[in-house]
Amino acid sequence: MTVRVILADDQELIRTALRMVMADLEDVEVVGEASTGAEAVALTEELGPHVVVMDIRMPEMDGIEATRRITAGSTDARIVVLTTFDDDDYVYGALYAGASGFLVKDMALDDIIGAVRVVAAGDALIAPGVTRRLIRDFTARPEPVRAHRELSGITDREREVLTLVASGLSNTEIAAELYISVATAKTYLTRLLTKLDARDRVQLVIMAYEAGLVSVPRGAS
Repeated sequence: MTVRVILADDQELIRTALRMVMADLEDVEVVGEASTGAEAVALTEELGPHVVVMDIRMPEMDGIEATRRITAGSTDARIVVLTTFDDDDYVYGALYAGASGFLVKDMALDDIIGAVRVVAAGDALIAPGVTRRLIRDFTARPEPVRAHRELSGITDREREVLTLVASGLSNTEIAAELYISVATAKTYLTRLLTKLDARDRVQLVIMAYEAGLVSVPRGAS
C-alpha cells in the first residue's frame, strides 16, 4: 500500500524537507500541502489521505481544531502532530482531539517517515516509555474534567490487557506478563480497538485512565 500523506505546516521549509525525503520513497506519496488548519481540513476531505502530518501553531485555524474536525468527520485519516514536549498544553489538547501520535520537530527525518508508516498501519506511534511519561502528565492535569468512563462489552481478559496497555507495556511485554503469544496479545488489542471504537492505542490508554483502570498519584515522576 502506498501511504497517502498531507503535510500541514505554515513553515514552507518543513514541508519542503519532508516532501523531498518522501519523494524518494516507493511506499509514501505526498498528495497535498496546507499552510493553515482550515486548508488541512479541506484537503483531507477532498483527497482522503491515510495520514496528515499536522503542525500545531498555524494561522486561521490551529492544528488542534483541525485535528478535531478531521477525526470527527467521515475520513479515516490519522493525524500525526508535530510539536515539542515544551508545548504540553498543545499536546494534551491534540490528544483529546483525536491525534494518533506525536513527533518533535527536531527528530531525524527518517524517524518521522518511520512514524508516518507506523500510524498508517494502525499501530502505536509512541514508544512505551514515552507513552508512560506523556499519559502520566496528561492524567495528572486538573483540566479538562472528564466523567468516569464505563467500559462495557469487554471480557475480563480484555480488561486485563487494556490495563497493561495503559501501563505502557508493548505487545511483547503484555504477552510475557500474561503468558500468551505476541500474536494473541495483538488479537486482544484489535478486539479492544473494535469494541471500544478507538482509533488507536493512544485512545485506548486514555479510555483506561478515564475508566479508573490505572491511576497515577499527582506529582508522580
